[in-house]
Amino acid sequence: MAGPGAGTGLLVRGFRALPAPVLLLPALGSWFSAGLATEAAQRRLFPWLAVAFGAGALLFLTVADGPVFLAAPLGTGAALAGAAVALRARAVAPALLLALSFVFLGFGAAAYRTASVAAPALARTVIAPLHGFVEALEEREEGARLVVRVVRLGEMPVSERPARVRVSYRRADGLKPGDYIEAKARLLPPPEPARPGGYDFARDAYFRGIGAVGSLLGQAAVKPPPEPAPLGLRLAAGLDEARNALTRRIAESNGGQDGITQAGAVAAALVTGKRGLIDQPTNDALRAAGIYHVVSISGLHMVLAAGVVFWLARALLALGAGLALAWPIKKIAAALAMVGVTGYCAFSGWDLAAERSLVMTLVMLGAILVDRPALSLRNLALAALISLAREPEELLGPSFQMSFGAVAGLIACARLIDGRLWNPEGAGPITRALAWCLATVVGTLATTLVAQVATAPFATYHFQTVQPFGLVGNALTLPLVSLVVMPSAVLGILAYPFALDRPVWWAMGLAVRGMIEISAWIQGFDRATLVLPAFGPGALGLMTLALLLLVLPVSGLRWLGLAPGLLGLALAGAPERRDLYVDREGGGAALRGADGRLVVLGRPPAFVLEQWLKADGDGRSRDDPGLKAGARCDKLGCVGHGPRDVSVALVRDKRAFPEDCARATVVVSRLEAPPGCAAAHILDRKFLAAHGATTLRFTAEGVRVETAKRPGETRPWRPAPVVKVPAPAPPAALVPRVAPQPMQPAAPEGEEAEGQGEP
Repeated sequence: MAGPGAGTGLLVRGFRALPAPVLLLPALGSWFSAGLATEAAQRRLFPWLAVAFGAGALLFLTVADGPVFLAAPLGTGAALAGAAVALRARAVAPALLLALSFVFLGFGAAAYRTASVAAPALARTVIAPLHGFVEALEEREEGARLVVRVVRLGEMPVSERPARVRVSYRRADGLKPGDYIEAKARLLPPPEPARPGGYDFARDAYFRGIGAVGSLLGQAAVKPPPEPAPLGLRLAAGLDEARNALTRRIAESNGGQDGITQAGAVAAALVTGKRGLIDQPTNDALRAAGIYHVVSISGLHMVLAAGVVFWLARALLALGAGLALAWPIKKIAAALAMVGVTGYCAFSGWDLAAERSLVMTLVMLGAILVDRPALSLRNLALAALISLAREPEELLGPSFQMSFGAVAGLIACARLIDGRLWNPEGAGPITRALAWCLATVVGTLATTLVAQVATAPFATYHFQTVQPFGLVGNALTLPLVSLVVMPSAVLGILAYPFALDRPVWWAMGLAVRGMIEISAWIQGFDRATLVLPAFGPGALGLMTLALLLLVLPVSGLRWLGLAPGLLGLALAGAPERRDLYVDREGGGAALRGADGRLVVLGRPPAFVLEQWLKADGDGRSRDDPGLKAGARCDKLGCVGHGPRDVSVALVRDKRAFPEDCARATVVVSRLEAPPGCAAAHILDRKFLAAHGATTLRFTAEGVRVETAKRPGETRPWRPAPVVKVPAPAPPAALVPRVAPQPMQPAAPEGEEAEGQGEP
């Protein structure tokens, strides 16, 4: 008979026979527990609440389908928070419950925000008289872009009429914000994504209250309003007019004999946020140098503006010895900087990126008032929570992702790039001066490198471009921005009420001209801008998780970020390229040709074609004549041949359906295909109205179809499609094709001429 310990020995021998990784589980568990204890002891779990809140908002914005009973997520979040308080004596349970509580609270915040901004949006193209107030006006190279608060739109009832529309106008002279105008307008629904997973302008427009986009036809007449404009509109219009006046003044202060120079246009954009006067070549040069972020009013501007006000206020207060000894001048300077940076944000137009950056800056200045470290991950997490609670939709945009990613990376690497390692103790003045110069150069390069690495996944995902020489561009231009441009901007704004600002703007323009010349020089480098194929959200999610794990923990747990980071890079480095892109209207397509590059069929909108080329990693311009090579087109449509002997027919005229349905694998058309069409895949008006932009990938296992939306999917920013039912017509006779001609697409007429303007 076996003794009582016989079974134990058998279990021990079996356990020892297990593979080595299993034996490491107890050690890994101990290491993980010790890491959690370290994080809790150093109060580093708080930033993960912002991550949990964002995860809940992301869940609603990307997965939730239909209206939400708001009490459900908010009540669940409150209950979980209460359970966490009740179990606060435990080690792990309270943290997990609190994180889960913030997931539900983030979900509820996104649901509330989506419901609170609900407004009608056009579901079809409308050409009608437009009556309304000009809420904002941005001058551009040609004409202007207006945001109009609609009072009347033809005979459209209030329940269907959009509250705001964004329109372009070629005759901006004489118009100003606050005017009540009457004009004939051609309006379209806000454009949906150009490809599955692409930028969704309709969603952004929904949260900004814009229900249609288009243009004014003819001349806009300024009329007396039927009723006084609301107070909020008058304030917004007055502020926008002041921004336009300052924009013109700055631009004219740097003008030449031929009018406004690009140095003046960029200088004005740096101060007021109005970028319409910057031409495309200058935009391309700034992007190639990796410094376009300088033009957009965001974190850099807020930090530099607050820093200049803080430094000036503290320096002036320190001149009085009694004041410096009796009063907390650092806190007074921080309070003045908070007021100054808030005013600057208001004057720059309260853009979403500027608002978010303002929140971040105010939190860090507020930390000075309560004697806490200004630059810390805890403050960054608090700023993220405030920003997401106000505008959860920002989470999906590149601006939010890149700014918070960059700041988190800089905070995590602050000890390595603050320059203290280069400051020798007890050295003479010359040595200290050299050490300061070295620390400045190394700090600038290291700061730029860290920011670029932290933002690279988001920039590549959203824009499919990489600027390899961005480190050089930022290193050469940021000193100009920090030491000349932004101090000049603050000084110019202070001198503006006294009409003493023109010399300041002229001096600022000299520095900006240097920025542009450096950017143009870098743009001339070989491969200054690389276009990479688009990768999927899974790769971005893994790289985001890796960034969070590498930045937020203070213990060895940060090394857990290596695994998702490497896996995300592997997925991003081998993306699945689509073989056929189809416009959501069916008016154009792009098919992979025999040489592996895209060939255009039909006439897709210019902006849509640009998005397709970038997603495919194709650096060609949308006007490249080589895009038409390989397509056979006539008046009835186009035919192309893709991978695996797949033939694609784009039908313009219903007379082409019998022939193309019989021989093509894929039929694409903005018309509705006849019931007997025998093509394997029919992407016609009915299909595209329900599915939106579509891509196909031809594999050995078959055709993989991806669409921008699912039939029946309920999204507030996607109004129900309006499909016209054609009148009954006799069956079309088979019309023989004419001989293939070079691609000369005829201009569609009527309803088929609708295209997508660039958002």
